[in-house]
Amino acid sequence: MIWRNIASNFLTLLIVMLIAAAAAVAWGRHQFSGPGPSAVAQCVQVAPGASLNAVSQQLVEQGAISNSYVFRAGTDYLDKARDLKFGSYLVPPHASMAQIVDVITAGGPSTCGTEVLVRVGVRENTVLLRDMNPETGAFEEMARYNPATETVPEAITAAVDKPGARLRIAMAEGVTSWQVVEALKAASFLTGEVEDIPAEGSLAPDTYEVEKGGSRTALLAEMAQKQAAILAAEWEARPFGLPYDTPEEALIMASIVEKETGVPEERPQVASVFVNRLEQGMRLETDPTVIYGITKGEGVLERGLRRSELAAPTPYNTYRIEGLPPTPIANPGRAAIRAALNPDTTDYLFFVADGSGGHAFSRTLQEHNAAVARWREIERQQGGDPTSPVQGDG
Repeated sequence: MIWRNIASNFLTLLIVMLIAAAAAVAWGRHQFSGPGPSAVAQCVQVAPGASLNAVSQQLVEQGAISNSYVFRAGTDYLDKARDLKFGSYLVPPHASMAQIVDVITAGGPSTCGTEVLVRVGVRENTVLLRDMNPETGAFEEMARYNPATETVPEAITAAVDKPGARLRIAMAEGVTSWQVVEALKAASFLTGEVEDIPAEGSLAPDTYEVEKGGSRTALLAEMAQKQAAILAAEWEARPFGLPYDTPEEALIMASIVEKETGVPEERPQVASVFVNRLEQGMRLETDPTVIYGITKGEGVLERGLRRSELAAPTPYNTYRIEGLPPTPIANPGRAAIRAALNPDTTDYLFFVADGSGGHAFSRTLQEHNAAVARWREIERQQGGDPTSPVQGDG
């Protein structure tokens, strides 16, 4: 009888323990997969060589998770305990432990924290130090400088050396290859000399993630490879009947379109004007090509064109030469390449600035002259040069 009572009590205890274990597992699973406690986005930083225990404690302190043990147990169960990737990662509000594990074990470039960004611009190159505000998900500027005229702020030097800092190069559409190389020279976190300026037009405008100590020539090769792939894809998809014999000619046209308008939706219209002029045997008469012939892409011409420069018979003076200039005049983006290869169907032959940042397009010289007169009046009101050249003057 005594043994029967002992066996009964043991069985009862075992059942209670099993129920408690099942409840604990269910609770842990809910804790691991359910919404997290943080009402705002969190920037989770994984230090080089950090252990799962250290990261779990850090997450508790940040308020991103509620229980470090459940986080470690769940990560172990998923067999990801040894897959932590060094970097800084933005996790969304109320992210579950499971989501956080996926983020910090997937790797890839840092998506939050400190960022040093080199902006390659048409008028100047700028180096920015930014930190992401997790609550807004937006980067806030902490410091900036122009490498051509200013010294490097100590804050930017320190940020470059900070573990987990995100380093990026942002190349704007329409910059020249010389401008890109000058910007990369100013990026102190890159290494190596650039022996030759890449061919004009051969680099793809985009934002590039880099690592400290990365090679400048390797980055330029990456930019060139990307541009070649873009051009090949757009050339393959082009419609029949365009006045280009080679992809290189289309790239030249794309660079002209890129420099002629800063209004994205105008690109196909601008391209249509130049395509129509080529098909009718008219000279392109575009200022950016003349300017490139003067500057060779090394900086910006800080003045208007002179009549003598328009009369000079240079390979880039499209007021004097027939057809396209010999090379691109900048590095066009994908949209400009696509516009050059997919121009709007129009009968426009002229365009001139309209004072709003865009252009007025015309079919006839009479219409164009009226648009030019309106632009001249705007120039006079703005204190500009009302005698500067426009299309149709040649």
